[in-house]
Amino acid sequence: MTTLAVKDLTVSYRMRERPVTAVDGVSFYLDNKKSLGIVGESGCGKSTLGLAILRSVFGGRIDSGEILLDGKPLMEMQESEFSREFRWKKIAMVFQGAMNALDPVFSIRQQFEEVLNVHDGGSDSQITIKNTIASVGLEEGVLDMFPHELSGGMKQRVVIAMALLLRPVLVIADEPTTALDVLVQAQILELLKSLKTGGMSLVLISHDLGIIAEVSDMVGIMYAGRMVEFGAVTEIYSRPMHPYTQALLRLTPKIRGESNLVTLEGYPPSPSNLPKGCRFYDRCSQAMEKCRSDPPIIKTKTGYVECWLYEIEK
Repeated sequence: MTTLAVKDLTVSYRMRERPVTAVDGVSFYLDNKKSLGIVGESGCGKSTLGLAILRSVFGGRIDSGEILLDGKPLMEMQESEFSREFRWKKIAMVFQGAMNALDPVFSIRQQFEEVLNVHDGGSDSQITIKNTIASVGLEEGVLDMFPHELSGGMKQRVVIAMALLLRPVLVIADEPTTALDVLVQAQILELLKSLKTGGMSLVLISHDLGIIAEVSDMVGIMYAGRMVEFGAVTEIYSRPMHPYTQALLRLTPKIRGESNLVTLEGYPPSPSNLPKGCRFYDRCSQAMEKCRSDPPIIKTKTGYVECWLYEIEK
């Protein structure tokens, strides 16, 4: 059963001169109790995509497309209905740098209580809080501590616990291991993987292909606002099709064997001045003249790839 389906989603920000498109016609799906990794360079639209699913694109707007959660069209709902019935109750998000967003003047318990009070968490709120804090591997005593008394890893666990308080069906985690040491990163990744066994689906946003491979069942590769390749992790990592995906994998060190790292020259295009055709054209070693026009969407075994190279094979 499909938990999340996104179809031809376009999101833009209103700038002084003209709108800037951050997400441009993105489509993908995520099945129940599965995880999706979204990867790409900084500024490619990953975080905006996560915010759009939560309908919380501050300073921007969703121009077109569909977002379906368990078959329900979220874009057709009034904001009041979505906020009351879906935001945090059905869809929750761990924001980038979220461990620095805890209020320094309130205890962890008070901050959990505020979430439950705002969203009508029920009469057994203290039991809910205790069970949730335990589910992320923290002692109950943490609830009476203040943010400055916690380590970075403990803060990140608290923020993840806050996202889990209302037992959503979908959790979006935006760079949840940033600024954490390697051992704490491993602990957080194990925690995120455990969410699937608890009945939740996960969207993990990261620039790290190693982290995506560790946690995700599906992966979407984003470049300059487009999702240029989408499919099962096993398929894309073993046979990457888009030249950008191939370049990203060449940039990833290998644990076994030799790592022949190759630098990817150049920079992604500015969202305010996107080129026509394939947006990877200026950095692609396999570019052809026809790549100056919009590439076709080619179906693969588990997803799709946007690239002229595979139109030739027909």
